[in-house]
Amino acid sequence: MKLTIAHRFCGPPTSANGGYFAGVVAACAHESVTVRLLKPPPLGVELTVLERGAGLLELRAGPDLIAQTRPAKVEVPVVRPPSYVEAIEASRRYVGFAHHPFPTCFVCGPQRQRGDGLRIFPGALPGRDLVAAPWVPDDSLGVDSGKVRPEFMWAALDCPGWLAVMTDARTALLGELTAHVDRCVHVGEECVVVGWHVSSRGRAHEAGTALFAEDGELCGYGRATWIEPRSGPELLAGDRRR
Repeated sequence: MKLTIAHRFCGPPTSANGGYFAGVVAACAHESVTVRLLKPPPLGVELTVLERGAGLLELRAGPDLIAQTRPAKVEVPVVRPPSYVEAIEASRRYVGFAHHPFPTCFVCGPQRQRGDGLRIFPGALPGRDLVAAPWVPDDSLGVDSGKVRPEFMWAALDCPGWLAVMTDARTALLGELTAHVDRCVHVGEECVVVGWHVSSRGRAHEAGTALFAEDGELCGYGRATWIEPRSGPELLAGDRRR
């Protein structure tokens, strides 16, 4: 099997958004998996998907191992969603407006236009250990049924976790992402996405994320590991934060 990530779906300018990439890969596995990123997923390059067993995939660009999967499940989070209005207010506090290591990120880049990027801008929710953002999926993300494609649900569950563990928008690398989608939301639906810090150990940080439909239904949730680089952004030419 082959797949290619279009340039539209970047995180850093030269590599894929990790959540979107993980969602595309998970669809190839046909079961619940953790997607582990080993190298920056390249854009516009044909990747080979190799099956190594049930739920076990390898993705290679030539000889380079880019990512691999393993069977996994993520526990249903117990989290109360903020209202859509509360999410809008939280989004006004998005630190990425003032400083963003990758401002053209498909998911949370403030330089992406409506109808192009997801424009999910998570900000701190007063009185709660959460970041939250509103999200209204546009037509380009849907299928004929009017529902959002699963890979975009995964993408939406990516960057809020980064902001939950890197509250000052410092660079971090997406190491692994496990997500579960109960149902895909509709195009044009007023959704809310939240993220929270789970644990930290040295340079490794774990975050949880959840996506709620317009009626407050929990539709998707994820758990991710984020890694702080050993040195500054110069280490990350085409890095794998996404």
